[in-house]
Amino acid sequence: MTSLTSNGNGGGHSPSKSPLPPASGGVFAPGTEVVATASFNGAGGGRDLPFRKDEFLRIVDITQDPNWYIARSSHGEGLIPANCVRPTSPHVAPSSQSRRNGITPMPWLHGLIMREEAERMLTNKPDGTFLVRESTNYPGDYTLCMAFKGKTEHYRIYQQKPGKFTCDDEEFFDNLTQLISHYKRDADGLCHRLVTPIIPDNYMIGRDEPDIALRSKVFRDEGLVIRRHELSLGDIVGHGEFGDVRSGTYKRQKVAVKVLKRLGVVDSLLEEAQFMASLRHKNLVQLIGVVLDDTTDLFLVTEFMANGNLVDFLRSRGRHQVERRQLIQFALDICEGMAYLESKQLVHRDLAARNVLLAEDMTAKISDFGLAKHANSPNHDTSSGKFPIKWTAPESLRTSKFSNKSDMWSFGVLLWEIYSFGRVPYPRIPIQDVIRHIEKGYRMEAPEGCPAEISKLMNEAWAFKPEDRPNFIQMLAKLKMVSAASSPPPTPTTPSSKGSA
Repeated sequence: MTSLTSNGNGGGHSPSKSPLPPASGGVFAPGTEVVATASFNGAGGGRDLPFRKDEFLRIVDITQDPNWYIARSSHGEGLIPANCVRPTSPHVAPSSQSRRNGITPMPWLHGLIMREEAERMLTNKPDGTFLVRESTNYPGDYTLCMAFKGKTEHYRIYQQKPGKFTCDDEEFFDNLTQLISHYKRDADGLCHRLVTPIIPDNYMIGRDEPDIALRSKVFRDEGLVIRRHELSLGDIVGHGEFGDVRSGTYKRQKVAVKVLKRLGVVDSLLEEAQFMASLRHKNLVQLIGVVLDDTTDLFLVTEFMANGNLVDFLRSRGRHQVERRQLIQFALDICEGMAYLESKQLVHRDLAARNVLLAEDMTAKISDFGLAKHANSPNHDTSSGKFPIKWTAPESLRTSKFSNKSDMWSFGVLLWEIYSFGRVPYPRIPIQDVIRHIEKGYRMEAPEGCPAEISKLMNEAWAFKPEDRPNFIQMLAKLKMVSAASSPPPTPTTPSSKGSA
């Protein structure tokens, strides 16, 4: 057997007695959840996946033989016969042309449309908006069309060798889904990272989006896939960008669970989870896993932070209950977490006290990586109106350029939040006037009772030119010096009188 998928030229799975296709004549899109209508013990192939009647599985990929699919269950991954399973919910089947070319059905695929039509659809769209069409000049090839600086860029996608898609002869992918997912993460030679697809009017978005199946491999490889029955949900403890945040229990451990409510942000939630999966630090909220097999929702499971977010903690207690040494420790914790991100060339882009959570032992940990990106990634459209103006560096407000130095500006604002016990930055200045005041040289005064050394560090973080700001390693060293200087000297030990003359 040369290949399991339709991307290669092999003959696919050829058991001695091939099952018939589903009675409906339909096909299953990758990502579709199916339930077994009969038991299957294997047809003699080493790659078969046995299962029992009524067992749930998820389709991972198609094969050259329409009677067989690659699927995954709680026992593993392998080939299953199509006539022994049925979908648990309606799904969109790929076109016959898509199946012949090894393409996973995706909302960005528009079929055979003219170049001019693609350009019309991308007119006045934000940079990174894209679609894929069948090539009119090179039958059998595809064209990636992307909006960039008021124009449309066209990239030919072709198979340089059987079953390997490329647009530059350098990076090769098994199918278009993998190619698009790669360029969503990084421009890697394109004019811009892929951001938002143009979806055809006749495309029906369903729960079983193929991107879920593709990304689930990443989480599975990291040991981060959680089965829905392993997770118990508790009360709602907050609300996030994607939906409610609930308490929960996983393997007798208390956890926090982001519950996805809007299908339109599936990719955003999975991107945040994939980002978190690569991070390990005591001052970053730890991802425990993701639940992908629920019939209606997606779940992102993280460690539970018993004391909530930093801004609410500071506001509810105030200067009479929070000691000064606790404030400097918060600053140290956050700076350590940011120094780690900086060492990984990662930019948070939304650093603020509301996005810092407190563990049971009061350790501060950075959370909410929904806007986080690699430092070398192209910058993205910020026209959604969700821009944290009062925490954002002036160069980012003007040019949408983000860096570790723009994170440092945000850290300066966060320091101000800590020492003001959670006040909103730039009090008495309307949000639309903040950038004008900053560019004229205005900087916030130190909060009441703020040590002069901390006020100095705030102003260093607010240097107008990014290159004049410290990096996080430098800031951490300065904070440690402030902490050491403000700590009470150790109590002298009184010599014992035992044995004295």
